[in-house]
Amino acid sequence: MLWDDEYFYFAAELIEDQIWATLTERESVIFYDNDFEIFIDPDGDTHQYYEFEINALNTVWDLMLVKPYRDGGPPVNAWDIYGLKTAVHIDGELNRPDAKNRKWSVEVAMPWTSLRECAAESRPPIKGEFWRVNFSRVEWQTEVQEGEYRKVINPSTGTSYPEDNWVWSPMGIINMHYPELWGYVVFADEEGPESFEITADERIKWELRRLYYRERNYFEIHGEFTTNVRLLMGDESWSILPKIETTSSLFQISAPSSDEKVIFCIREDGKLWKE
Repeated sequence: MLWDDEYFYFAAELIEDQIWATLTERESVIFYDNDFEIFIDPDGDTHQYYEFEINALNTVWDLMLVKPYRDGGPPVNAWDIYGLKTAVHIDGELNRPDAKNRKWSVEVAMPWTSLRECAAESRPPIKGEFWRVNFSRVEWQTEVQEGEYRKVINPSTGTSYPEDNWVWSPMGIINMHYPELWGYVVFADEEGPESFEITADERIKWELRRLYYRERNYFEIHGEFTTNVRLLMGDESWSILPKIETTSSLFQISAPSSDEKVIFCIREDGKLWKE
């Protein structure tokens, strides 16, 4: 990853001896092919984040998620990264099982003029700030039939086996649409910063997120939200003293920031913000 005043740059090498792709139309569901994917949440609120997918044919799918699918989605396929630049290099031959295939690589340049749309203060990042980012690689089990790559069929289901997934920042679940579990990308220059530690405020946000999970689980069982803080927190050690407000279908959990100058809030659809 690199950055300058105009673009956020990405490059990746995908080593494999089966280099294939079939999708040529932009906005296709690219992960039906082997692909490389980029996920970006500029302000870390888990809403209004970006997804980008590219295959070995340099076909792309770029979209914005209003909110994660678990919180009601939906994806906005009409959203485009205007000014996007992409390139693919193949070390071997595409769709040729008999070729000496080694790897394929991708280069992507995303302009801040598009990425700033969902960023804090609608601007590019500045030195020292961080965005939440993750990468995913999708790869399908394939075999060669009649000189072509074809997905391996599971005889018990009559359909192809599920795809395999790799990520850059481990998430603990096979679901990219948990932005709160993505990595931290800190924007630095030649003077640094050289290292990063999760801030006290980020830890407060994570504790609010844990309570969000538990409040939602409580609703699944009881059909209502609870204002019982101790019930949700249990006997574990916490750094916050949260406040919970509920209605029949909504909730909001809040806690002060580490310097007590602002209040962090999270609501039933997972959006987390400060006020």
